[in-house]
Amino acid sequence: MPAYFEPLGDDRYRPTAEAEGAWNPGEIHFSPLGGLVVHAIDKHRAERAPGGPDTKLLGRISFDILGFLADDVCTVSVRTTRPGRTIELVEATVVIGDRPAVLARAWFIGASDTAIVRGGEPDPIPSPETVEPQTLSHTWSGGFVASLDVREVAPRSPGRGTVWLNTDAQLVEGEQVSPAASFIALVDTANGIAAREPGSAWMFPNVDLTVHLFRQPQGSWVGLDTSVVFGASGLGLTSSVLHDAHGAVGRAEQLLTVRPVP
Repeated sequence: MPAYFEPLGDDRYRPTAEAEGAWNPGEIHFSPLGGLVVHAIDKHRAERAPGGPDTKLLGRISFDILGFLADDVCTVSVRTTRPGRTIELVEATVVIGDRPAVLARAWFIGASDTAIVRGGEPDPIPSPETVEPQTLSHTWSGGFVASLDVREVAPRSPGRGTVWLNTDAQLVEGEQVSPAASFIALVDTANGIAAREPGSAWMFPNVDLTVHLFRQPQGSWVGLDTSVVFGASGLGLTSSVLHDAHGAVGRAEQLLTVRPVP
């Protein structure tokens, strides 16, 4: 089975051809790298409380992408900056080569029974089983895009798209990963499924990704109900309601730098 990363030990991982990005040769896609960061955070937290009950849930994770994500060995370092029984803040840094490439911060919130006040979830989208497989490879290149099982809920239009995504690739070769890590490994694709302009004429890479969750994702399908706005001065915003096969789970936002292709 293919994988996006091979573990090398000492918090180091080598990206495979399946992690190849869509914008530039020699660059990896951020989406699986984001999942790798969540996996590294999960391992760090498990090591801090071996065998103990962990009742805190991932509520938010934000990633700042500091520049070109070279197709090279990634070292992921993690530290807990705000420990606590009910609220915990964890930070992670990805170094590629000798340069920091990604900074991440994750909030974990203590679980409690709030079913009596549950409400306000966005409406579900049609299930992936009701939608025919499609491809993104006619629009975007790269090994990561080619690795995806894509199901379009409705025909895409400029700045609007709703799709389901899945993959047969492992996140990390030979390692079991959490549902949250597998889920977030596909979320950054949102910026490409509802493009306002063709990537051959305009560049609009995201410089960050922020995911907020009100429910922990389950299963292998990731649903993206996405809208994209381009402003008049070089800024853009990709906004997505996130779904798993059971319904909505949260939201994602991506800040874009919009500019014409040189």
